[in-house]
Order: sequence, then C-alpha cells, then structure tokens
Amino acid sequence: MKMIALGCDHGGFELKNEIIKYFESEGIEYNDLGTYSTESTDYPIYAKKVAKEILDGNCEKGILICGTGIGISIAANRIKGIRAALCHDVFSAKATRLHNNANILAMGGRVIGFGSAVEVVKAFIETEFSNDERHIKRINMIED
Repeated sequence: MKMIALGCDHGGFELKNEIIKYFESEGIEYNDLGTYSTESTDYPIYAKKVAKEILDGNCEKGILICGTGIGISIAANRIKGIRAALCHDVFSAKATRLHNNANILAMGGRVIGFGSAVEVVKAFIETEFSNDERHIKRINMIED
C-alpha cells in the first residue's frame, strides 16, 4: 500500500489526530498535510493539497475531514481526476472503493465518533476497486 494523504480544517483536526494514531499503530504510511491546530482555516486549501498528492502519484489515496465532510468533499470533487466520497459507515466506504474507485474518503469530524471513523477508514483503505467493466464505464463517464 502506498502512502495516504491526510488533510483537514479546524473542524476535522481532532479526528485527523485519531486517524494518525491508528495509522501509526498499524504501520500505515501517511503524509499529514495539515491543518495542525483548531484555529479557524479554510477547507479548500487542504482539499487541494491532498488532491495534488494523489494526482502527482505521491499518495495512493487521501482522507479529508472538515466539520461535516460536505464542504471538503465538494472542494475535492471540483478537481479533475479526484473522486471524493463522503462516508460515515463501513458499507458506503467499501462500496465507493468497489464501484467508484474513489481515491479520497471525506468525513465529518463533528458527525462521526472516533471508533466508527477508524473502522470506516480501514474499510476504505483495504477495499480494492472491483475492475468490473460496468464500473469502469461509469467512472469514464464521470471523468469525460
């Protein structure tokens, strides 16, 4: 598994730190792109940083966190080649990898508990794309 890019605004700072603890306990490589405090900041900055790491090939997948996960996922999805999925449950995290080959998981730090978030992250990073022809066709339709 390649490195995972992490980014958040102030609303996701605490959850990002919990995910880092999980990554470190499991030996998962990550690149923490900020923010580094709870001081108010703008989520599009971190969406762009994480997307760039993925598009440049430095990281395989990304995780973005803001208060709800909504704003940061919208910002990420404006970038060509990025498929960010807002997930707060394991089923959705697995499905978006299997069917959409999502390369960024978005979550809301004020929406999901730490334990549940770690399970969602685990499902997202461990699930491979199905490579099913119908899913490839649909992804290509999104990308065009």
